Amino acid sequence: MAKVSTNISIDAETKTKAQTLLADFGMDLSTAVNIFLKQMIYEGAFPFAITREVPNKLTLDAMREAQDMFRSPEKYKKYDNVDTMMEDILGEV
Repeated sequence: MAKVSTNISIDAETKTKAQTLLADFGMDLSTAVNIFLKQMIYEGAFPFAITREVPNKLTLDAMREAQDMFRSPEKYKKYDNVDTMMEDILGEV
């Protein structure tokens, strides 16, 4: 397959660190980029998880509820055992 040249912008520090690491693997930056792109095409997605470090709304709501439970425990029902809790949640089992 014919090769084409592509220009990408990378900050100098990132490029230097990547080239140093890749040299330990015995490859250059071009090879690493090709591996990344081929794996991306094979998987039909990024070959690694892309996530946000910021909790989503559901998680934030759960965290606020947990804080409220800690600060105002009298507002929440307590259970002595799991069976009683499940009966309360599901009804008679």
